[in-house]
Amino acid sequence: MSDRPESRLDRRAVGRFFEPDSVSWRVIGHPVALVGGMRALIVQTMHPLAMAGVAAYSDFRADPLKRLRGTSAYVASVVFGDRATALAAVARVKKLHARVRGVDPVTGRPFSADDPETMLWVHCTEIHSFLAAYRAYAGHLTRAERDRYLAEQVVAAELIGVPRAMVPDSVEAYRAYFAGVRPRLCVSAEAAETIDFIVRPRLSARTPLDLRLAATLFGPAAAALVPRDLRRLAGLPDRPRREIPLRAVNGLAWRVAPLLGRVPVLSGALDAWAAKLVGETPVRLALHQARARRG
Repeated sequence: MSDRPESRLDRRAVGRFFEPDSVSWRVIGHPVALVGGMRALIVQTMHPLAMAGVAAYSDFRADPLKRLRGTSAYVASVVFGDRATALAAVARVKKLHARVRGVDPVTGRPFSADDPETMLWVHCTEIHSFLAAYRAYAGHLTRAERDRYLAEQVVAAELIGVPRAMVPDSVEAYRAYFAGVRPRLCVSAEAAETIDFIVRPRLSARTPLDLRLAATLFGPAAAALVPRDLRRLAGLPDRPRREIPLRAVNGLAWRVAPLLGRVPVLSGALDAWAAKLVGETPVRLALHQARARRG
């Protein structure tokens, strides 16, 4: 890892942890962050201790939007909110983490949601997935911009309780981290069921049609971004032929989406639909913040 400046957690200045000119605002504020979040869920299940907590305490398959909404609200609060909003969100998540503990039936090891190594895995897969989705479907980032984004996000890991020295802060550091964790990954029966649900969602007929359509489109778009060796581990098809047109269509759609958001009539409709899908999303807060700065 590279040498880092003094942590932003140590600063007494008011304001926010992430500024509007940050790469984090650009990457996580783009609508494609929704796909990145689903990609993160797929990869996170492959860590047995992280999956054990989800299996024991989450009703993800019964209410899939609940976890997505909760995660989106948390990320939005930390990245786009002021310091008070971010810290309040962190306190709520820590309170939830405190009760998530037990013994993983796959490895026989104890698991805990507030274990630093498990929290680091969740952090890294999430932050890396946002970046992967942005690069695949939304826009180009230079190596320097990618390094800057990953370095910016160190503070997000610190906020949730991961020691700063553990957190990778560059493209190279992330590669080393994932290579180190890879031998510990596996796909349990619970993980396989969760991955299958994300990639091939079977939502209730009571779920609004537009949300079912979104899940049907976003799941494969997220799976297309999973690294090849992890695809094989998860039993996902190894780069199916239909992935090429899928990526092309997704790339076009996600590049057009922000442009549509600038049209007043469409902006309100897109905002309302995003709220319907995952609640107070990073996308919505970014739009609100941008409007406030202009107004």
